[in-house]
Amino acid sequence: MPELPEVETVRGGLAPVLEGRRLARVEARRPDLRFPLPENFVQVLTGATIVSLSRRAKYLLARLDREDTLVMHLGMSGRFEIARAEGEERPGHFLYAPDPDPKHAHIVFETEAGARVTYYDPRRFGYMALVNTATLELHPWFAGLGPEPLSEGFDAARLKTCFQGRKQGPKTLLLDQKVVAGLGNIYVCEALHRARISPFKPAGKISTARLERLVETVREVLRAAIAAGGSSLKDYAQANGALGYFQHSFGVYDREGRPCPNEGCGGTIHREVQGGRSTFYCPTCQR
Repeated sequence: MPELPEVETVRGGLAPVLEGRRLARVEARRPDLRFPLPENFVQVLTGATIVSLSRRAKYLLARLDREDTLVMHLGMSGRFEIARAEGEERPGHFLYAPDPDPKHAHIVFETEAGARVTYYDPRRFGYMALVNTATLELHPWFAGLGPEPLSEGFDAARLKTCFQGRKQGPKTLLLDQKVVAGLGNIYVCEALHRARISPFKPAGKISTARLERLVETVREVLRAAIAAGGSSLKDYAQANGALGYFQHSFGVYDREGRPCPNEGCGGTIHREVQGGRSTFYCPTCQR
């Protein structure tokens, strides 16, 4: 599933063609994705202007000049492609090209400026909804979310409070969206490895100094991944369908049996299933 850097990469690719643009035409080629689309989905969006395109956790938020915000989640395989004149390139070096399999093109947005943004989702695990902007933070999808990991609200004090007395490992708690919003399996594995903290160590026993280092590494990993365009594992792609490159910088993720890249370690990367997900770590340097 796309994590925060992938969603932020998609937002950055869509923003130049959607922000401040009026939607001249909207087409829903099916009545549902993972969940049914609102009955008034096309009517509300047609003629609306997207005032801003932002991200909260793993959600894309298109605030309209009407009372609603279009909330979009990519699910497992959702992606956007932006079509203009063939071969045209836009800021961000996104090259826009049509998807070769149109049967998975479910939602189409056309702007007055001539751009066509198509949402593809072969597995249909993604979803879209219209949520009242004034009460957006009270919606069940957002009400319990923790702070953004790149915000000032995410710090060692926050982790210390959330980890206090907890026997679960830090990986399990960092994946809890109520503790911090937007983190996923890949980047938590990477951050814990850089911080040299075991994913299995009881979270309540991690010192404040090590929590400060963990906050730093979470931010380092996310910023590097955003700069690289995300991980793009398997069938995930950016807004234009191009792959990201951060997977080439993984220290532990999907590197089972390889040497640990941490300086002076000399250990080997292991894999264990933790909470139903693969945990990649180095038992030599992650304590």
